[in-house]
Amino acid sequence: MEIHCTRPHCPRPQNFFAELDQKATLQTAQQRYCTACGIPLILGGRYIPTQLLNQGGFGTTFLARDRHTPMMRYCVVKQFQPSDQLSPSQLAKAQALFEQEAEVLEQLGNNHPQIPNLYAFFPLSVAKLSQPDTQEKFFYLVQEFIDGQDLEEERQTKGTFSETEAIQIFREMLEILKFVHENGSIHRDIKPSNIMRHRNGQLYLLDFGAVKQVSKIAGEQSSNSSTGIYSPGYAPPEQMIGGEVKPASDLYALAVTIVVLLAGKDLKELRDSHTNCWHWKQYINVSDTLADVLDKLLLEAPIQRFQSAQEVIDALDSQPVSPQPQPQTVITNPHHSPSLPRSLSEIFYDAAFIGFETGLIFIVLYSFLGISGISVGLLGMVVGGLVYTQYRRLIQGKNLLMISGITAIVLFIPPLRGSWSMLEVIIAGGITAASAIAVTALFRLIYLLLSRLL
Repeated sequence: MEIHCTRPHCPRPQNFFAELDQKATLQTAQQRYCTACGIPLILGGRYIPTQLLNQGGFGTTFLARDRHTPMMRYCVVKQFQPSDQLSPSQLAKAQALFEQEAEVLEQLGNNHPQIPNLYAFFPLSVAKLSQPDTQEKFFYLVQEFIDGQDLEEERQTKGTFSETEAIQIFREMLEILKFVHENGSIHRDIKPSNIMRHRNGQLYLLDFGAVKQVSKIAGEQSSNSSTGIYSPGYAPPEQMIGGEVKPASDLYALAVTIVVLLAGKDLKELRDSHTNCWHWKQYINVSDTLADVLDKLLLEAPIQRFQSAQEVIDALDSQPVSPQPQPQTVITNPHHSPSLPRSLSEIFYDAAFIGFETGLIFIVLYSFLGISGISVGLLGMVVGGLVYTQYRRLIQGKNLLMISGITAIVLFIPPLRGSWSMLEVIIAGGITAASAIAVTALFRLIYLLLSRLL
């Protein structure tokens, strides 16, 4: 088993322990230490980092397994790792934010189904690599792992979101923010990459590292000013200049997120930096209700915006919002479907289905018509029909039934298979299915490369 060292700048963070490949051994094994730097690898005695997920200025995130659960559930381990360039005051502020994230997750995540649960929060003191006689302390936060794709990844794959999809995201996030704000917190970093869609379709709000607790005690003197940690473009003007942040600040960032998803363009194309004016409407055409709501949320002065998530929900409910046709200037993904995006396994499964059926239909046409223009044309029409039905999900859930039915017909009606034996029919179908999977994988790879370059 591979265990990833969590010490920053470890010269060889990958550690391999063959004896831990067995689940029973792994769940009872004693502590293991990094072979390169000596730091304990099994965090808190139970969490086993297996893969580096992300590394930023204030922390590193790992995918881990919890060996104290029956199924060794997956979880996410965040390590507080501030930049070496921070001043002592900035370092203290960043550490306070990390500890606050744990507090907020415990308060919010454990009480809302669309905010990750907190599992653990603990420090780890170890000897420094450069100064073995000096101790350094790391802080770890363990939270629920959400298996899915964030909306930024979805946007890179599909291009634009329809108005129906955007409104569904908008409403779902408003309900989450309503809960967050009513419980005395402001997220302060709403953006597509912090909204995760689970494989079951449910949205989650992630990354509470920049959250700001709002005092609820009357008369208590506390600052609600911004700490300077934000995502440029998504953060409202008051947050970028270090001013006071309120629920309207989160709502501004959510509105920017919805505009970006609808337009499928970078922020710099949607806002004029010289005039501070938004011009997203030239790229998309939405209902008047949605346009009015977004316009109000994107106003510079916080007092002019909606002041609560409930106010936005009420405005969206003021009249039915019907999707409008998109203008011709919008570049959409030709593979876009109004339903949830297909997973990679679903794409390959569909390709295998089409390939297998193509092989069987070819055998039938070849047996009656041989290789001719008519047989090739008929085969193309049938394959095109299969691709269309899969794209529209018209036969979703019926693939195995169709394979069984068509295969049985070809196998047990000798005139249909001509001189082909039963074994040859099955082998031919398997070869075309494998070929279809290979071609699909190749085209998907090319598409992903081009989408990142263009």
